[in-house]
Amino acid sequence: MKTIRGKLLMYFFVFIILFQVTAISIFVSSNELTNKYNQSFQRFLLLNSISQKSDELYAFTRVYVLEPDEVNENSYFNKKAELKAEQENLRAIYSFNENIKINNYINLVETFIHESELTVGFVLKEDIEQYTKHLEEVRLASGYIQESALELIDVELTAYQTYYKELQERNGHFITFIIFLFITTIAIAIFFAIWFSRGITRPLHKLSLAAKEVSKGDLLGEAVEIQSNDELRLLGEAFNNMRSNIHNLVKEIKDQSELDQLLKEMELKHLQNQINPHFLFNTLNTVSKMAYLEDANSTSRLIESVAALLRHSLGNINDQVTLKDEVNIVQDYFRIQQTRFSERVQFITKIDESSLDIEIPRLTLQPLVENAFIHGIEEREEGGIISIKIEQTDEFVVIEVSDDGEGIDKEKIEQLLSLSTVKDDHVGHSTGIGLTNVIRRLQLYYQMKNVVEIESEKGQWTTIRLLLPKSGKGAI
Repeated sequence: MKTIRGKLLMYFFVFIILFQVTAISIFVSSNELTNKYNQSFQRFLLLNSISQKSDELYAFTRVYVLEPDEVNENSYFNKKAELKAEQENLRAIYSFNENIKINNYINLVETFIHESELTVGFVLKEDIEQYTKHLEEVRLASGYIQESALELIDVELTAYQTYYKELQERNGHFITFIIFLFITTIAIAIFFAIWFSRGITRPLHKLSLAAKEVSKGDLLGEAVEIQSNDELRLLGEAFNNMRSNIHNLVKEIKDQSELDQLLKEMELKHLQNQINPHFLFNTLNTVSKMAYLEDANSTSRLIESVAALLRHSLGNINDQVTLKDEVNIVQDYFRIQQTRFSERVQFITKIDESSLDIEIPRLTLQPLVENAFIHGIEEREEGGIISIKIEQTDEFVVIEVSDDGEGIDKEKIEQLLSLSTVKDDHVGHSTGIGLTNVIRRLQLYYQMKNVVEIESEKGQWTTIRLLLPKSGKGAI
């Protein structure tokens, strides 16, 4: 990320550099011309050096032919290595030059070296005829090298005439270049001044407008987008985060207020439905023990189920319980209803026991079962079936409460899922808690909107499906 201070320093150095361009350009241009002279001079020296070393190599070759001892042999090979090095230097200098004379000259030097090597080789073999023949070739090649070097040097000298003309032309171009550079520098300075000032004022203008929106209570406005990569961008991101955090805090306060309101309504309904509940609970326990002593086991189990149902309802509505506790209470509820309605009502459970350890809000499952019984099965003479299915996926524990009763029309389903303010007549007879209360408490508990699904066919069946995140409260 660049800072505003860094940008100012960068612009300052840019202008300093631009003002120095003229001096540097003049220096570079003069240096370039000087380099051309130096390169030509280096070529002169190199051609002259090759000419001298080829002549010396011929001399050492002839000496070795006359006296083939170790000293003369070493002198020959040392001089040959020097000549090869000079040849490679020449090849490097003219690597991009396609001049035929240069290429012929390089080939001539190579032929000269080769002939000298053949001469030395035949001396070692003591073949007088052959080394005499090749020594003569060496002499002729040495002479050709001298002549070719003089021709190439003459060509280089001729090229000097063009350098002087170029120098005169460049002196005229320098004045035009200086004027052009002066005008360009002023234009760039004006451009950067306007561009830099707009880069600061435009983001500040956007932030001021967004701040006015927040001051009016609008926390859902569009995010302030600042394209720069300096402190202003950080300021914009901080402002967006601040507005988002304020919005989330206000929403959280509203949700908590709504949850408190729901809990208060539930507590009020509990009070309306309970007449001295502790006295009633203790009395049921006493009656259960008496029935057990009188060998009325069925009656004793029924009373125990009613007592368990009452005890669960008396718990703190703000507490969380395990899914296993909720399932046990529902099974007690099943036992009570089967005692009342006998074979008219059938209860089916298919439960994955490994899914029962998660915590959920108290009184979540029982109101759903009561709703299925009261509004789906109870009024039908032929009775019906209520089933509970609990399974798990990778992310959710899925609970399905189904019945084959009267069903719910689509309009009513939409009202329930949208938490409409229309009176909720889907309430339980033991808890007094409606479906909308259960749905909204689950949404607030898990911070997840689509936690409940309702599917139904009017007059045939209804399924209420809960999608409970395994990761727990407020995890999604």
